[in-house]
Amino acid sequence: MPALADDSNAFEAFQPTSPLASSIQSSGRVITALNLLPYELYTDPLHVRNRRGNSALYSGQSYLEKGTEWETVLVAWTGEIINYDERIAAQVAAAAANAGKHKAPAGGEFHLEPEDRALAEKLLVEEGKKNGSTVVPIFLSGGPQSRWRAYAEQVIWPLLHYILGEPSDGQEQKKWWSDYVKFNEAFADKICEIYKPGDIIWVHDYHLLLLPQILRQRLPKAYIATFVHAPFPSSEYFRYLTKRKELLEGILGSNMVGFQSYSYCRHFISACTRVLGLESGHDYVDSFGARTAIKPFPIGIDANRVQQVMDTPGVHENMAAIRELYPGKKIIVGRDRLDSVRGVIQKLRAFEMFCQMYPEMVEKVVLIQVTSPAYAHTAKIEKKVSEIIAHINGTYGMLHFTPVQHYPQQIARDEYYALLRVADLALITSVRDGMNTTSLEYVVCQRDSHGPVILSEFTGTASNLKDAILVNPWDSVGVAKAIYDCLVMSEEKKAELAGKLYKQVTTNSIQAWVTKFLSTLLQILGYHDQSHVTPVLDRSMMYASYNSASRRLFMFDYDGTLTPIVRDPEAAIPTEKVLRTITCLADDPNNEVWIISGRDQNFLEKHLGHIKSLGLSAEHGCFMRPIGSDEWVNLADSFDMSWQKDVMEIFQYYTERTQGSFIERKRAALTWHYRRADPDFGAFQARECQNHLENTVTHKYDVEVMRGKANVEVRPKFVNKGEIAKRLVEDYAKKDFGGLYPDFILCMGDDFTDEDMFRALRRMDTLQQDKVYTVTIGPSSKMTTATWHLYEPNEVISMIGELVNIGDRTCETSSGSVSQSRR
Repeated sequence: MPALADDSNAFEAFQPTSPLASSIQSSGRVITALNLLPYELYTDPLHVRNRRGNSALYSGQSYLEKGTEWETVLVAWTGEIINYDERIAAQVAAAAANAGKHKAPAGGEFHLEPEDRALAEKLLVEEGKKNGSTVVPIFLSGGPQSRWRAYAEQVIWPLLHYILGEPSDGQEQKKWWSDYVKFNEAFADKICEIYKPGDIIWVHDYHLLLLPQILRQRLPKAYIATFVHAPFPSSEYFRYLTKRKELLEGILGSNMVGFQSYSYCRHFISACTRVLGLESGHDYVDSFGARTAIKPFPIGIDANRVQQVMDTPGVHENMAAIRELYPGKKIIVGRDRLDSVRGVIQKLRAFEMFCQMYPEMVEKVVLIQVTSPAYAHTAKIEKKVSEIIAHINGTYGMLHFTPVQHYPQQIARDEYYALLRVADLALITSVRDGMNTTSLEYVVCQRDSHGPVILSEFTGTASNLKDAILVNPWDSVGVAKAIYDCLVMSEEKKAELAGKLYKQVTTNSIQAWVTKFLSTLLQILGYHDQSHVTPVLDRSMMYASYNSASRRLFMFDYDGTLTPIVRDPEAAIPTEKVLRTITCLADDPNNEVWIISGRDQNFLEKHLGHIKSLGLSAEHGCFMRPIGSDEWVNLADSFDMSWQKDVMEIFQYYTERTQGSFIERKRAALTWHYRRADPDFGAFQARECQNHLENTVTHKYDVEVMRGKANVEVRPKFVNKGEIAKRLVEDYAKKDFGGLYPDFILCMGDDFTDEDMFRALRRMDTLQQDKVYTVTIGPSSKMTTATWHLYEPNEVISMIGELVNIGDRTCETSSGSVSQSRR
């Protein structure tokens, strides 16, 4: 048996004792979250069997358990508990008549008594121990057991495969969605029970798309990775989902997301950009201040196990039996689920075309098609398949010969591998598929026979098996020609192609997939050095500093800090709660409060100008309205503003060529916005615009070009929030405090322009740094110079409210008496 490829360096790099794992303080444990346990639970009596299907996924888990040094914990749903032994069909009637505790209630509901559940859990845990894993089963009850699969398999799965459902009133989907959320929360509850710092949580597939974000909210510092085994559709299709935002945000709770191919990665990134309006690159998405890596990891199979099984006596016996059934015939094999995406109908149409185009081959070839049940009800497809097969056999068959042999059933393992070994050609015509493992297993089984593979270009496998014969399943003539070419191909050519395919499959095995996935995750986690994780604001310590201080200075950004970022900038108006809270803070005579924003004077004056105890700074510091004043001071008054004409011409050029973009003209700055434009084209145009400006205007004038959140801004170089922060501190000491500087400073912001404030305050030797609280708004993983972080604007307002204790008293403000009860 030829040795399989083994990259020992990669293997060592991803072990829990490796420098990579040590750099992130890994616990050495991987918690795997799967939709279903690899074991099925039966009753009467309670016992466990291995679950069929998902062979690659379960092989990957097995390798992680037995072939690596990682400690593994498998968290998964038990699946539907079967209350009869399928091997003895006669027991079905008896079980149905049995009124005992194991009888399944009407509607498919099944309930285990507490003592039976404890026994079932014990059996599952013991089965896991045999395979070197700690199994944590999830038991779900209430209503039909199939309810927990409904939304994933009736809504998400079809759309991932480009199937749109019929319009409905949405009531049934609403129930399914509620169950889907509960299903994901059940996993989160169980994982949080067993989690310990340093664990890696590996989430699998579309049944658990909400789980990463739920875990991120509960375990902010957890290492979370997700792998989506199914294909991911174009954003134009994905946006049909009513819960599209929730699902995308759920996935983005991960540090890294893996897909079967780069095209699926690209589709996912596009969906995040277009649906959520997030910034992204070719292999990442920036969400809520954190970066999620998006990588392709084509899954493989356990080639060693396949080679061991295919050489067993049982397989050889079945090979002889199949050859005896079809002596002298070329055998074409296909194995698919009987659903609309596996291309069984397209395969049969192509085979019929083959028979029509090459009549001399009809009696020399037989198509053996094995089908297994689909996830959803597919009566129409079953009927259509039966009709096409009947037509082909009726047209081209004879008394002694039937060209299509259809087996709509699960076949035994030995029969399956025997079929792959004796076949002369594998025909896979999926119209949309993730990773087709049948093609990979066929390649290994053809180690000595060298049978070619015809593979649909729409499968995730096609990106890996470049030496397979790739076809468009919708082109029946093209597929028919490919069938003929493969059947008459020379032995030398078949051996050449088979050798390349065998090397690809055995090199990119399931072991290599697990190794590459975890080693890439460790590299990403190590790159974003966890020692730089920004801690959440210590409110108790800050409150103590606040209460002991008498000279307090506050500096707040506006967008993304006091109010959330919204698609339309004009819609970001402060709520009544924001106004009330800021007013209460500013009215304290010991407090000096400033809003330092990139907004223009008009916006700030309109929404905040009535608070006379509040200082305002517009356009990143170009204009200031001092506390208690109605007049604005233009700090750029003496600056040459003739540069605006050149910039306006350039901005106008890109506005005319970028639908949805617009220009915002401020007194000291010009901003080109593309938030309403196509996100990909808008970002491309922004890069072009920035290059254009930097190569022209910045050479003539003392201005700088800044890229913001879906905008490009040009402003004088001396204008930035850092300079304003330093000015406010220095001016404070010049007032009525005899040269004394503030003994408490709170500075808060959310984007890169606010980093100027954080850096400026950190560099001021005149300040007591332990009394300076710089706080960025976003997750702890956000790269920042701030000392602390809060997650979102709501927390900012809540914190300020607690700071001034407005929940326990009536706050007298400059605009009247305002009261608020603590919630």
